Amino acid sequence: MLGGGMTIRVVLADDSYIIREGVRELVSSLEDVEVVGVCADLETLRETIGLNQPDVVLTDIRMPPTNTDEGIRMAESLRTSHPGMGVVVLSQYADAEYALALLDRGAAGRAYLLKERVTDLEQLANAIREVARGGSVIDPKVVENLIAARGRQARSPVSDLTPREGEVLAEVAQGKNNGAIARHLHLTERAVEKHINSIFSKLDLTEEEAVHRRVRATLIYLAAKTPVDKNR
Repeated sequence: MLGGGMTIRVVLADDSYIIREGVRELVSSLEDVEVVGVCADLETLRETIGLNQPDVVLTDIRMPPTNTDEGIRMAESLRTSHPGMGVVVLSQYADAEYALALLDRGAAGRAYLLKERVTDLEQLANAIREVARGGSVIDPKVVENLIAARGRQARSPVSDLTPREGEVLAEVAQGKNNGAIARHLHLTERAVEKHINSIFSKLDLTEEEAVHRRVRATLIYLAAKTPVDKNR
């Protein structure tokens, strides 16, 4: 995780030469970002990360050798090998399930953007900077699709939460663990655990693994906030 004022070292991976070079040129124009490696497949990406030790990996979701979910698998393996390294996954798929797969073990230091966003330098730069400092970004269109999947209900289950549960869920959405939430809200970890279990129950997330429920709760929270933000 980087502090303010430091250059963010980025490794870029995409099997399309046109996209790869276009994104490299865009990212290289940022004063606080340095592209230290460019590659086109999963194996080369692993090698490039090992050689250059970047702060952030900016990767396509599908690359050789299988062209399935290489970017997500790379992001997952980095949780163990390089836990402080941020990952921005670029995808042409707005399906919320891909974002869930990326965030399955936590949202901190992870971003999921649609490739159509790469021409928006400000949004791309924000995602890179956010994951470099341990934050997370989910493409608004993915959140919108989650709303559609839930039937575009006028009333979000988030409205059933107590004010304190709302505060805890907002902290969960930032990728914080129970200890960090407890310190920020001046609660015991036991109290945080009770609030989170209540949140899971009210959001009807009682049949899934704990980590997966945290990710789904985060997406539901973001979906509930999105319409409000649009009207501000």
